[in-house]
Amino acid sequence: MTFTEMVEKELKRARTLHEPWHSPHEGWAILYEEVDELWDEVRKRAGGDRNALMLLELTQVGAMAQRFAEDVLGVEKPE
Repeated sequence: MTFTEMVEKELKRARTLHEPWHSPHEGWAILYEEVDELWDEVRKRAGGDRNALMLLELTQVGAMAQRFAEDVLGVEKPE
């Protein structure tokens, strides 16, 4: 599976669990939380399962960045 496909899958999952975002502040807070979780994994050092966990967090960062663009900034959603 490509990274783009992983982000799309995560974005779809997140949309089924949570309503659309309503403000830049909300989007920033959620995106910041995901980046912070990625940073936690980065500080633990790469290798083995750590790489898989970093990829998971990075996928969530990508999905939340796309969601910010679509929900808050009105960027057209792909079909």
